[in-house]
Amino acid sequence: MSENEKLAEKTVSREDVNAYFDNRADSIYDFRDEGTDEFSVNEGLTEDIVRQISEEKHDPEWMLEFRLKSLKLYNELEMPQWGSPIDGLNMDNIVTYVRPKTKMKGSWDEVPEEIKQTFDRLGIPKAEHEFLAGVGAQYDSELVYHNLQDDVAKKGVVYSDMESALNGPYADMVKEYFMTLVPPTNHKFAALHGAVWSGGSFVYVPKGVKVDVPLQSYFRLNAKGAGQFEHTLIIVDEGADLHFIEGCSAPKWNVANLHAGCVELFVKKNARLRYSTIENWAKNMYNLNTKRAIVEEGGRMEWVSGSFGSHVSYLYPTTILKGNDSDCEYTGITFSGLGQNLDTGCRMVHIGENTSSLVTAKSLVKDGGIGTFRSSVEVKTSAKGAKASVDCDSLMLDDISRSDTIPAMDIRTADCDVGHEAKIGRISDEAVFYLMSRGISESEARAMIVSGFANPISKELPLEYAAEMNNLIKLEMEGSTS
Repeated sequence: MSENEKLAEKTVSREDVNAYFDNRADSIYDFRDEGTDEFSVNEGLTEDIVRQISEEKHDPEWMLEFRLKSLKLYNELEMPQWGSPIDGLNMDNIVTYVRPKTKMKGSWDEVPEEIKQTFDRLGIPKAEHEFLAGVGAQYDSELVYHNLQDDVAKKGVVYSDMESALNGPYADMVKEYFMTLVPPTNHKFAALHGAVWSGGSFVYVPKGVKVDVPLQSYFRLNAKGAGQFEHTLIIVDEGADLHFIEGCSAPKWNVANLHAGCVELFVKKNARLRYSTIENWAKNMYNLNTKRAIVEEGGRMEWVSGSFGSHVSYLYPTTILKGNDSDCEYTGITFSGLGQNLDTGCRMVHIGENTSSLVTAKSLVKDGGIGTFRSSVEVKTSAKGAKASVDCDSLMLDDISRSDTIPAMDIRTADCDVGHEAKIGRISDEAVFYLMSRGISESEARAMIVSGFANPISKELPLEYAAEMNNLIKLEMEGSTS
């Protein structure tokens, strides 16, 4: 029986899925590096392990207490019930902390060769040289490289790893903001993050400062059967402006890996923050990430999100429009293939008057993949004059995949304008025939149509990252059994 016939009869086993991806070598991200780890804790999650992580990180006393309270909450909270099944994830088999064989470096030449080669292949040094104001590169549980351009630092911009911020001049600011937007009580994996977090980025942009070129963090999880729990904390002060880019990837293993990071974004009065993400986790990854922003009066939050990997994803960036005249725009795309169940979406909470939100979401599904987009719009009684629009489009590349849009709206004032639109369709045979009649092959025609569908997302990204996203789509299309 052919692979297509198996998919059509929905009899694909876990072995079929593994074999399918074992036979594909079409991604620049799917490579492994041996012998790069220096230390790791034991598998599982216990109080002793949490204490060991805290000791390794040289935590202040308050952070150790925070971790232990979070561990207690993790053990008390129930597993999430809203999304796709995650019963293949067993925390008893996950290593929560892995330290690479290097301390963080400020010069690329000082990074160990075997680790440097990983980021060389991912294009990070080249990107930094050409168009980034600063870069942080995390390998497993620790940052191995960090740099900020002098002219940006002279403006008072702070960009460091979280551990340096926790124990340095900005320790009080970290303590004031850390996990206040995403408290450990939020859900079980927020509590897990609070217990075992490691690495990540701290950014503070002073009042009125505009960072003209982006900052970037890149997270690479190399270790087999491990979890990555980086914490990103960004504070953009009054009137300031920042574009922050996050990239992440991992090689594929035959066991579960876990990503349960946390992103907290604070956008102050009349400030602007754009947060762009391209994720290409391996197909054995459980991506249970939590991202949240709060926007003060006149502030603007922009999300640009591309999700192309993982076995299962739960990812719903939330924006709290607290201040009057604040606004948010979310632009995202997901691509679900064989063995993937991506449960994504976003949440907008309108509190201030005359707030506005705009959601544009695209999803692609093929080879039996499942894509679910959940949107939540909440308009509080105080949010008079609020405007909200949600537009979800899904393109199905075969008749064995599934795409769902699940909108939720909680409107508490009549003085608002809220709309939702969703469309699900397939590639038109007429469009394919038209392109083929002009000398284009069928596979190229389909890829062109898919690229056109994704164009509203790619045009929101910097040129290099738009090219990366288009390349990922091309690779996924080449692997299609359609």
